[in-house]
Amino acid sequence: MVNNATSVKAFWLSFLISGAAVPLGPISATAQIQDTSTPEVALEASAVPTATPDAALAAGKIEIPQLAAITAETNSAVDRALPDTDAATVDRALPDTDAATVDRALPETDIAWVNRALPQTDAATVDRALPQTDAATVDRALPQTDAATVDRALPQTDAATVDRALPQTDIAWVNRALPQTDIATVDRATTTPEITEAIRELPPQKLEIANSPQSQQVAEASKVADISSETGTADDLSIQEDAAQVTSVSQLSDVRPTDWAFQALQSLVERYGCIAGYPDGTFRGNRAMTRYEFAAGLNACLDQITKQLGGSTGNLVKREDLLALQRLQEEFAAELATLRGRVDALEARTAELEANQFSTTTKLNGFAWFNLSGAFADKGVRVEAINADAAPLDRVAGRDPVTNRPIVQRVDDPEITFSHLIWLTLTTSFTGKDQLVTQLAVGNGNSPANQYTSPGLFNTFGTPFLDQTAGVNPNEVILRELYYQFPVSNRLQLVIGPRINFYRYFDNNNFSFFVDGASSFNSNNSTLLTATKRGAGALALWDISRRLKLRLGYLGESMEFLPSSVFNSASNPSQGLFGGTNTSTAELTFSPSDRANLRFLYSRSNIQQIGGLIGAPNGRPLNGLADDGFGGRLGNATANTYSFNFDWSLSRRFGLFGRYGYAETNIFPKTDRPDGTIKTQSYMLGFALPDLFKKGAVFTASFLVPFDVTGGRRFLVSGGGNGGKQYEIEATYYFPVTENISLVPAFYAIWNANNFDNNPTIFVGNLRTQFSF
Repeated sequence: MVNNATSVKAFWLSFLISGAAVPLGPISATAQIQDTSTPEVALEASAVPTATPDAALAAGKIEIPQLAAITAETNSAVDRALPDTDAATVDRALPDTDAATVDRALPETDIAWVNRALPQTDAATVDRALPQTDAATVDRALPQTDAATVDRALPQTDAATVDRALPQTDIAWVNRALPQTDIATVDRATTTPEITEAIRELPPQKLEIANSPQSQQVAEASKVADISSETGTADDLSIQEDAAQVTSVSQLSDVRPTDWAFQALQSLVERYGCIAGYPDGTFRGNRAMTRYEFAAGLNACLDQITKQLGGSTGNLVKREDLLALQRLQEEFAAELATLRGRVDALEARTAELEANQFSTTTKLNGFAWFNLSGAFADKGVRVEAINADAAPLDRVAGRDPVTNRPIVQRVDDPEITFSHLIWLTLTTSFTGKDQLVTQLAVGNGNSPANQYTSPGLFNTFGTPFLDQTAGVNPNEVILRELYYQFPVSNRLQLVIGPRINFYRYFDNNNFSFFVDGASSFNSNNSTLLTATKRGAGALALWDISRRLKLRLGYLGESMEFLPSSVFNSASNPSQGLFGGTNTSTAELTFSPSDRANLRFLYSRSNIQQIGGLIGAPNGRPLNGLADDGFGGRLGNATANTYSFNFDWSLSRRFGLFGRYGYAETNIFPKTDRPDGTIKTQSYMLGFALPDLFKKGAVFTASFLVPFDVTGGRRFLVSGGGNGGKQYEIEATYYFPVTENISLVPAFYAIWNANNFDNNPTIFVGNLRTQFSF
């Protein structure tokens, strides 16, 4: 009969196991877990949310001068030395673009008396205002292109009478040939910036020059030959997203001269530089656009024209262009204001984030777990220990001096526990591609399932992975991980550090990840890996191709949950990185499709003896403890472990996963006993049901044999049992309540505990509340 106390515990455990779970959102963490009695997980830090505007287009204020004030008044009087590009003295205001002096009013198109041939482009001196197109009288033939001589420097933009050579852009009264490209300018005030252009070849009799939105002509020409203009950019504002700036409409491969909008595009691209194309060299003119997109493009053109108006040398800006832009600015005033408002809001939010962020280089992520756990059996459970009444971690194994067999005792049921565990991960990046990971942890958990374990099997079966302490002592803050990962090339990364989590990089599985998958120590990872769950050393991560990945690593033991006075050999000068416990590992992952992964792993371990024994917690692949078979001491051991791991999503709502491991541990007695080999295996097979009852939820169930001794059982003083085979069934349901809170009920049934085939069945229940941030 089961006593009343056991019935009460069974009632509470049943209540715990059947507890309702409220759904919650998936957790963005990617860490891998350990397979034994220690915290074994490393978490990938989640990205800190960032604010993104609806439209990533900047909008700037555009000030367009009043058009009424844009009429050009390009005349000035100078009686002093002018710089290189200037003109001569006048006694009245000169028009915007003018040249020669006459003593009478000239008709719009007039020809002066000459007694010789006139060159293609020339101008005469006048003492009165000239009409838009006129020609002056000269008393000799003028060459096609020449410059007049002056006895002083001419300013950049003016027109005057000179008796010496004129610079490139000037026109004046000359007594010799003028150069090919010469434009006279004035030094008086105008209401708009002056715009000059280089004219490569000027036609005869007429020259069109525009210095303002209302252009005026200096001399009549039959044609304007080749006018080149300089175009700018639109300060990264364009109508299309992901666009590339072009400087000529011919660079847009899908724009043809026969297109109805060709001239408009040509003007916007080559004249104002405010239209861009896609990186593939297309414009995609048939693509629909929103008013906001049009407003962004308009704003880019306004910015560009403002630059041209404000520059000392700008492109030709016509009055009709400014009028059209003014109308567009008025039409899209609301959209432009909205864009400016969005940019202002984005800048405000960015400033707020910068002011309140934890660090400009470091992200903080965390997990917190509440664990309510219980366990019971029908009767006392056999354990291999000489002091079964002691706490599980204090139990000692020994042999009967008469039979030489391990001493066996019984333990009673534990009480229900409620505990916590917290991990805080700081991820720092210096280049945006590297990461320095510092993980802190604190907890006080000790699963009731550990009450039933033999020495060396603590946290090895029926124990929820997250029901644990972080360090040696409860509520002790410890450094769980510290390493630096950086790229060597696009496909190769290196990891170095004094405390690297083995399971962050090896033996991963999509359905046995401790956060939302199978949740016990035995199912999170292979129970035969590894002697260095956390270690000091280096790893190489090589993505050979999309389907093939190779991981190589060497770690010297440095485990945070073991006392440094006895363990942590990598930092111990008497043992060091290569003399104590260490593991070399290679894993090849082949992904035949996006839904399947096959992982092949080999590990070579050197194992430091502790107290003359080889075994857990740093003696993997052994679960339990080994001596020379007669209670004698052992020296350091070596081991070879082979493991296979797979996960396969047959559909969106059904997946399979499993593992198999085989290992041989070579022991070397310090007595006169012969060397020996202990052979072990473990295996697991399970299925998963993603999105069960709610999107993001996952149900997993698995059958597993955690530690099957196939050879050398006589060397085991703990863990061998009576030759039975322990096996377990586990079921876990991850249920997201919100994006940051989850409920995870789990149930475990354990037969033949501690490899005794006459042990009662053990039932373990766990209800976990999971917080992520």
